[in-house]
Amino acid sequence: MGNSEENIEEKRSTSSHDHEIELDGIHDGLEFPTEDERLTLRRVPDNVPWDAFSSERFSFYGCTVVFTNFIQQPLPPGSKTGAGFADGQSGALGLGQQTAFGLTTFYQFWCYVTPVLGAYIADAHLGRYNTICIAVVVTLIGHILLVISAIPSVIQQEKGAIAVFSIALIVMGLGTGLFKANISPLVAEQYKRTKLFIKTTRKGERVIVDPILTIERIYMYFYMFINLGAFGGKIGMSFSEKYVGFWLAYTLPTVVFLLCPIVLWLGRARYNRTPPTGSVLVTAFRLWRFATRGRWSLNPLRTWRQLTAPNLWDSAKPSHVQDKPNEEGLKACVVFCWFPLYWLSYNQLNNNLTSQGATMTTQGVPNDILSNLDPLALIIFIPICDQLLYPALRRAGIKFSPLKKITAGFAFVLQHYIYKTNPCGEEAATCRDASGNALVSPLNVWIQSGSYILIAFSEIFASITGLEYAFTKAPQNMRSLVMAVYLFMSAIASALGEAFVALSTDPLLVWNYGAMAVISIVSGVLFWMSVFRLDKRDILNSSNKGHVEKDEDTS
Repeated sequence: MGNSEENIEEKRSTSSHDHEIELDGIHDGLEFPTEDERLTLRRVPDNVPWDAFSSERFSFYGCTVVFTNFIQQPLPPGSKTGAGFADGQSGALGLGQQTAFGLTTFYQFWCYVTPVLGAYIADAHLGRYNTICIAVVVTLIGHILLVISAIPSVIQQEKGAIAVFSIALIVMGLGTGLFKANISPLVAEQYKRTKLFIKTTRKGERVIVDPILTIERIYMYFYMFINLGAFGGKIGMSFSEKYVGFWLAYTLPTVVFLLCPIVLWLGRARYNRTPPTGSVLVTAFRLWRFATRGRWSLNPLRTWRQLTAPNLWDSAKPSHVQDKPNEEGLKACVVFCWFPLYWLSYNQLNNNLTSQGATMTTQGVPNDILSNLDPLALIIFIPICDQLLYPALRRAGIKFSPLKKITAGFAFVLQHYIYKTNPCGEEAATCRDASGNALVSPLNVWIQSGSYILIAFSEIFASITGLEYAFTKAPQNMRSLVMAVYLFMSAIASALGEAFVALSTDPLLVWNYGAMAVISIVSGVLFWMSVFRLDKRDILNSSNKGHVEKDEDTS
């Protein structure tokens, strides 16, 4: 018998419990569950490879948290750095709330359009690791330009400062996009096991270790580490801006960012790298074009019914497209089409809520410090969900599927009272005394706390699950692409947000926040109506092709 036949016999060897034993370097000696055990044993996640969490977003969030004040508020009287100190409001360019909202929304749009380019470069040419290395260099250049825009000699020249600042946004957004499309798939790929297997707990209970649950855990802690970086960056930069100036608020994140190339270099031998396998981006668009041909109508309801019909992909036969991409990955992208409405409301956290804080009593606290409640709540509640809530639901037999989590994320008016109590009434954002000092409402800025904490809960259910869904439903050669599609939904949200610029000024802000609330509630209901049949059939939620098991009979 040859070596290959001996290996086949080894893999077919069984334990005393008739469990298959596989020797492939990844599943060596593991017991695979029988059909009965799959139905009866409790499922748990595996241990997380902690070396996957080498990247944090301290620098990104540290800079962006002060963008609104930098753009909207004018230089405080007598300040050359933009620092407002204890009793003043920090600012630099003085372009107003509408411009601040428009520019920060454009930046969000740009950061989430460029992942499509990052996915193509990684899948077709360089691989995820090499693309991330290029992204780090590009982003570093953007950070340097950002620092230049805030140097005291530049910040006092409004036209020069806004020009350098705008170029910095474009360069940083490009680097961020290349990074975003590839970092989360790279992190999840550090976990190599793909099959269900049996293990015995310390209490002697036999359980099934489920790779899908492990990916869920990886993305939850990946998101937690992101928010650890965001929490430190936002607090540090908010106080740097308040008491020193914007040059320090942009310099400190740049210094921290210099650690990224060092970490990438030191970890180059530890990362499990997936080589480029050829992008399916062009083929995917061709397939979608064939599938949707003749299904468009001036009647939006008819168009929706035809685009969501079960036979959508029948016209995209292999005879039409030689290399047909994985349909499951493309179908998963349909779920993401609802996310722009979610991100539209979420993006209020990055601009209008910060502007709102500037019109309230802060008692020496930076008006943008409250945005830290969002990452702080995530840091606290992510482990609670992972260790307590989700296991409790599984033990109770409640299947909190990804689509149910996303629906819950959609589900989770102060401005009127600010207008009512502000000395300038409905002109709160521009209310100043004769010396140029801001006049604010006596309402305390900490009233905003509830908004930030509820947003954090929505992220746990919707945003984290979206990352998990994008990875687990895509084949290996589409992971960056499907992740880019998921991220692109945020770009669409930013584009939609530009339509609300007209409401981002006094006295229309009440209508702005009211519209966001209505959009969130209605879109959550419509999302569940569109996917509940899919969730009931469990077509995508329990997929075992390529991610849990690779048996031929399930392909």
